[in-house]
Amino acid sequence: MYETKISIIIVNYNVKYFLEQCLYSVRAAVSGMDADVFVVDNNSTDGSVEYLRPLFPEVVFIENCDNPGFAKANNQAIARCKGEYVLLLNPDTVIGEESIRSLCYFMDENPQSGGIGVKMLDGHGVFLAESKRSFPTPWVSFCKMFGLSKLFYNSPCFARYSLPYLDENKQHEVEVLAGAFMLLRHEALDKVGLLDEAFFMYGEDIDLSYRLVLGGYTNFYMPERILHYKGESTKQGDLKYIRAFYGAMIIFFKKYYPHSGIVMSFLIHVAVWLKAILSAPFRKFGLNKGKKSKHRRLLVLCNEEHFEEIKKTCTKRMPELEYVNLWDLDEEHAMDAICRRNQMKGFTDYVFCYPDVRFEQMLLFMDRIVNKKATYHIYTKKSGRLVSPGK
Repeated sequence: MYETKISIIIVNYNVKYFLEQCLYSVRAAVSGMDADVFVVDNNSTDGSVEYLRPLFPEVVFIENCDNPGFAKANNQAIARCKGEYVLLLNPDTVIGEESIRSLCYFMDENPQSGGIGVKMLDGHGVFLAESKRSFPTPWVSFCKMFGLSKLFYNSPCFARYSLPYLDENKQHEVEVLAGAFMLLRHEALDKVGLLDEAFFMYGEDIDLSYRLVLGGYTNFYMPERILHYKGESTKQGDLKYIRAFYGAMIIFFKKYYPHSGIVMSFLIHVAVWLKAILSAPFRKFGLNKGKKSKHRRLLVLCNEEHFEEIKKTCTKRMPELEYVNLWDLDEEHAMDAICRRNQMKGFTDYVFCYPDVRFEQMLLFMDRIVNKKATYHIYTKKSGRLVSPGK
């Protein structure tokens, strides 16, 4: 019935350099596996397909002449893929070399599993709360919208939305899988149906997770690290995001909680207006952008022969750098850079050179380092391009 072990589907819209980096990590992760990769391009205007197709001949590119949304684009590829498992992956992610194998093994050993979500880190190594969530029932949503989940973050009663009381480094049964990384059993998709195309963006992952559970499957959170570079992009004051997110919640309530739909719709609209009012100063004065450090110090983890070209690229991108140091991977291990002598230098930025540093090492480094204000960049030797959060 299924011709490959896994099919990986990535929907792209105008983020060709993030996608390029993502595809390098996917290529490394499926090396030696029976896998196929699909990229659905939603009418990008940045030349994504023209740029990437020659670099990744193994990828099947599906080009849309308009932007039909995240759900419909994924469904286009799901209808064509032949994998026993289907991974829906965001283009602004990086996965580890061993991630796909280990997660597929877990699915093999747990036939009741419908889908898996993972430990997502942003461009500063900060754990993203949407990695593990519960269904947004009326009560859970009320607590989320009006701040009770933050006020009582250790309470299973008030903080179920993001489950902060569950250890992020342990495996858990959860309800909602994040759309940035959803590893799904193809058989389960055949049973419960594909993504609901009523959701243009946001909410389709919650809806599908809900139907998987209704279908008798269990969803799991696994502490397998991935990088989600844009995880920090929807900051306070982004009213467009707020409206889209809560608009998706209204669709969800009308579909699954019709009797509470009117009340919840009213509360959601109140929450949107409150957030709009509270975020107005951030939008007007740009307070949500954050302050750039005046004393930026960079540590480059690479082989010595690549240091000068990386330094040149970094100083052009970040002219405010005070100094750039080399951590020579010809002489020392990448993880050894997490040491007291480097901490004393107060590095604000780190650059990993791929393939000098494996993606697994980058993710482990970001997770382990204590300073969660540092910014991580990846320089790919083959393309000579530096990818940074928000760039």
